[in-house]
Amino acid sequence: MLSSIHLLQPHLLSLLRIVSSLVLFSYGTQKILHFPAAASVPPPGSLSWIAGLIELILGFLVLVGFQTRIAAFVLSGLMAFAYFIGHVGKSFYPAQNGGVAAILFCFVFLYLVAAGAGPLSVDSFMKRNRATA
Repeated sequence: MLSSIHLLQPHLLSLLRIVSSLVLFSYGTQKILHFPAAASVPPPGSLSWIAGLIELILGFLVLVGFQTRIAAFVLSGLMAFAYFIGHVGKSFYPAQNGGVAAILFCFVFLYLVAAGAGPLSVDSFMKRNRATA
């Protein structure tokens, strides 16, 4: 049974990448595109707005799996920055300071830097095309 689960690993990596980046991408769409509607949106040019722009653009790149390692590296740093700027001042503990999502995103994207995009990605498709050419 464990060997059959092991065969799922590459596809589960792709699924982790897709779901994580889709959630982060939704934060970007809320800040930049105002969808879904939020009670307040950051003013253009503010630090939160710039973070939203990065979440929107790089979140989409990771979502489709294009230049995943580079985009995930930047997103991991963005989430670490968000945690230390916006959450750690309230309390050291993530459950108390509201920073759970930022920490999880930081380490999921850091993992994607090392693991890559997985087989269901533009990166993988381009690699296969280069190998056959």
